[in-house]
Amino acid sequence: MERKHAMPFGAECLPNGNVRFRLWAPKAHSVGVSLSDGDAALPMTQQNDGWYELTTSEAKDGSLYQYQIGAGLKVPDPASRFQPQDVHGPSEVINPSGFEWQDSDWRGRPWKEAVIYELHVGTFSPEGTFAGVEKKLDYLVDLGITAIELMPLSDFSGKRNWGYDGVLPFAPDSSYGRPDDLKHLIQSAHAKGMMVFLDVVYNHFGPDGNYLREYSPEFFTNRHSTPWGDGINFDGEKSRTVRDFFLNNALYWLEEYHFDGLRLDAVHAILDDCKPDILEELGEVVRKKFGSERHVHLILENGDNQANYLERDQNQNVRWFDAQWNDDIHHALHVLITGEHDGYYSDYSEQPLAQLGRCLTQGFAYQGEPSEYHNAPRGEPSRHLPPTAFVSFLQNHDQIGNRAFGDRILDIADPQALRAAVSILLLATAPPLLFMGEEFGAKTPFLFFCDFEGDLAKAVTEGRRNEFARFAKFSSEETRSQIPDPNAEETFTRSKLDWTTINEPLHHNWSEFYRTLLTVRREQIIPHLMNKPCAKFTVHETTGLIVNWKFGVENTTLTLVANLGASIIANPQRPIGELICTNTEAVTEAWNQKDFPAWSVAWFLNR
Repeated sequence: MERKHAMPFGAECLPNGNVRFRLWAPKAHSVGVSLSDGDAALPMTQQNDGWYELTTSEAKDGSLYQYQIGAGLKVPDPASRFQPQDVHGPSEVINPSGFEWQDSDWRGRPWKEAVIYELHVGTFSPEGTFAGVEKKLDYLVDLGITAIELMPLSDFSGKRNWGYDGVLPFAPDSSYGRPDDLKHLIQSAHAKGMMVFLDVVYNHFGPDGNYLREYSPEFFTNRHSTPWGDGINFDGEKSRTVRDFFLNNALYWLEEYHFDGLRLDAVHAILDDCKPDILEELGEVVRKKFGSERHVHLILENGDNQANYLERDQNQNVRWFDAQWNDDIHHALHVLITGEHDGYYSDYSEQPLAQLGRCLTQGFAYQGEPSEYHNAPRGEPSRHLPPTAFVSFLQNHDQIGNRAFGDRILDIADPQALRAAVSILLLATAPPLLFMGEEFGAKTPFLFFCDFEGDLAKAVTEGRRNEFARFAKFSSEETRSQIPDPNAEETFTRSKLDWTTINEPLHHNWSEFYRTLLTVRREQIIPHLMNKPCAKFTVHETTGLIVNWKFGVENTTLTLVANLGASIIANPQRPIGELICTNTEAVTEAWNQKDFPAWSVAWFLNR
């Protein structure tokens, strides 16, 4: 079967063999289509509201083209489906009907089954391609992963980038392969029962290769400011076209590529005064488009902890977004197992154990309380939401890559403490997320890297190093100069996973530990996540945490008992129920000896 999203702009292959080109260029006085094998630009017809259109038989599937703005400037298609020669080169006409999908029976998986594995295509495999990811799917299925989440793919400048500097949001970057290679990866994942999510960036465009200001400056507004400059115009004059551009992008990935969900990056930087705002409209459009046809999941990163986007209707169906990455649970656990309290960790330095308990039972740690780091109240009440509305993690691309040297958690935390934290996250009621390599204790860093040139490259390198000037250990310029240069190719290659180590005893033990926990999650935890539990926690002494989730319909109680400290807790009260998992064998023995060892976790299930 074929899958194609009918876009109202860009290059569309028509059934009669012609190609229709459509561009919104309200600033341009004339626009033409310049074909790489043509002598002169083919003039486009000016229509209402700044639109230009041309239907021609001179282009076909595979043709390279650019839009010629006025007499000279040639630009790529902002809705390009593929950029074989990078962001400044011509776009390629892609006929999506040319890929024959074989997964017509795939309907996705319920959100409660999500165990997410975030990866960067360029550094995950030796090949650094979509095909390289595909070769590892059996490994991920065996591990217990049910969804892979790809970091952003939108075409970016150069050969290497995290993906958040994309400028052509409809074109998967050519450094990873062609569009059909990405479709083949997704189809293969579906054949193995695995969902595929995509990280998308709707809060800004990257700094190199974005030509929109030259012919449609209405894409931007100075009414709103973001860390990357003027905000995207979601709510001003002529914003309807801008909103439709991004709404179509979401539908394009979900429909034409058959992705199972999207993770929206840093939506707190999407500023929109409309009602409904762009996030609410996106959620409504996606739900209306796919309905009950298949499981489609939408996930947020939102530093403002706005619980309203996660609301359920009266039947507990998702209204807009399934879940949000829960930074709070990461920060609380990080402080507990590392002792770090610089920067945003300062908000979690006084009561991290209680904040962890609140995350496990109520979602956010900050639900409107004052944040010293943000110098303002942060968050909204979230205790009424189900635990599945929050994605938990100990590592992700930000929490590793935004450290000066890309340190993974195993480099800065005691392994025993880390095992305790992992045991909590992988078996708690919220969907867990792993970052590539953490499951086998990867020693390779994940550094911040890009591939800019000239003054931009210099500015990015200097800016990256100056970000750390407020930290005491980076107070001198000499020390900051040791921070890896983001533009150096070595910075990228050092970030590639080293799969040759996976069978070494240390790494094998870690992977078996993760595999065991995820088996317990699949067999013992997920079956009980149909309904919102009644949850509560207590802090015992200074390092003990007891959490109970009671699933009323089944009259089943899940209990976590944890000692997140370096001292023994004497005479812990054993919960009623079956001991289903511990983080070490010593914990099982400890219950018979009436004490609870340091950095210990035990899970009980009372049916």
